[in-house]
Amino acid sequence: MQLIASGLTTVLTHDVLRYLKEYTSAENVDRFIVGEPKQMDNTPSESEVLIGPFLDRLKKEFPQIPIDRQDERFTSKMAFQTMIDSGLNKKQRRNKALVDEISATIILQAYLNRIA
Repeated sequence: MQLIASGLTTVLTHDVLRYLKEYTSAENVDRFIVGEPKQMDNTPSESEVLIGPFLDRLKKEFPQIPIDRQDERFTSKMAFQTMIDSGLNKKQRRNKALVDEISATIILQAYLNRIA
């Protein structure tokens, strides 16, 4: 029903396409949702330059799967606050992979809320 987002795992950048090939061969994937980093004035952030080449490779590897973008402003802060609210200690909150996984889940849930 595409109502609730949940995290899968954190994957190293150089392993993402391989991971997605394996995942899409085992699971039905309707589309990819990719975070869209923006400045407060709604212009693209500096990291968007790094995302463009990834999107090109993603389109080339998976031409049949559409790609949508979702604003990712404040998701790291929201993820960190979620970790605090969940009672994780300081050491656990320094786990960048966990912050990234929670951030990705927040991005996906925001996308699902937007299209609902």
